[in-house]
Amino acid sequence: MKLGIYGGTFNPPHLGHLTSARAALDILELDRLQFVPAATPPHKTLPAGSPTPQQRLDMVELAADSLLLPDRIGASDLELSRPGKSYTADTLEQLHARYPDAELWLMMGTDMFLTLHNWREPECITRLAGVCTFARTQSDSGEALQIQAEYLQKTFGAKTCVLQLPQIVDVSSTQLRQMLERGEGQEYLPPAVYGYIIRHGLYGVHYDLKRLPDRELRACACSMIRAKRIAHIRGTEEEAVRLAHRWGADEEKARRAGILHDITKYLEMDEQLQLCRKYGIVLDDLEQRAVKLLHSKTGACVARDVYGVSDDIYSAIFWHTTGKADMTLLEKILYIADYMEPTRDFPGVERLRKLAYEDLDQAVLAGCEMSIQEMADRGLPVHSNTLQARDWLRSKSSRKEP
Repeated sequence: MKLGIYGGTFNPPHLGHLTSARAALDILELDRLQFVPAATPPHKTLPAGSPTPQQRLDMVELAADSLLLPDRIGASDLELSRPGKSYTADTLEQLHARYPDAELWLMMGTDMFLTLHNWREPECITRLAGVCTFARTQSDSGEALQIQAEYLQKTFGAKTCVLQLPQIVDVSSTQLRQMLERGEGQEYLPPAVYGYIIRHGLYGVHYDLKRLPDRELRACACSMIRAKRIAHIRGTEEEAVRLAHRWGADEEKARRAGILHDITKYLEMDEQLQLCRKYGIVLDDLEQRAVKLLHSKTGACVARDVYGVSDDIYSAIFWHTTGKADMTLLEKILYIADYMEPTRDFPGVERLRKLAYEDLDQAVLAGCEMSIQEMADRGLPVHSNTLQARDWLRSKSSRKEP
């Protein structure tokens, strides 16, 4: 196995780090790559007011997840769980003990590469791992890097590699911190990392979470889910807005309901139940056993409590999984938008999409019936609210008939 180790303070992790990691994965033909944020970097003092080590690890995990390669790229708390200063030699010793047959590659920026010979135990570092540096700009790939590579090879027998990145994101974490404090620089961050920064008020970024613009609300939602879910969230948001326009609902409310509808989707059962207790959500017997039924309820409560959504948006999120009798227009729109947004792919979805713009009630009824049939096919119980929604919509339909 070829294992890449990408260390640093990641204060914050940004698109430059991700571009470098993705290039190294391909060019060095790595099997896996781990970001390893330093707890207490020995070579510099973190600026006053910096995020905690745990917050930097959280952001690195979100950044790594955004690459959508969970089996190959991840984050490690190796240095955070070790007391004292975060010496690279110690980290490599631990990784070598854990993966004795692995070929290790240590990745770093040009500044670090040019000073590697001054680090603690450089002979140990170069014995345990190859050293790869990223040329972030065209000028980075000049004579200094080549001279340093030759020096490391001659002095320590180092195996070195200088990667000229095919795509350059010319920003440093220091520059980015300054930009964020001025309200700039969001384009250099994965949306989930930007959302985490907003939620925790890091780097001088201060928003009223109950009055967030759409872009910032979208980023916060991304920071609460897995990256693989983002396409569905965006699809639901856009579909809800189109349906709101078609049926005369409030398009901005539909948008915000779509953005927030799955924010607690990935919480485990114990976390879901904790939120239920916090918000006084009473669960029936089926809900106490089926974690998939809880995120709509807990998500609605968090959306109202943290992000200040109105009661009708809260209600649309609350019922978007099961539906219910007497659904409002916004509740129907979110229910069916979630069901048939553009990334969904199942038999009958095209008919459902067409129907949603011809007869919304019939589309929601079809969605309920399809959901009921799917649960029956899988031998799983159907929630009573879905059955009541179906019966209510059937009754409405029969009353319309001449």
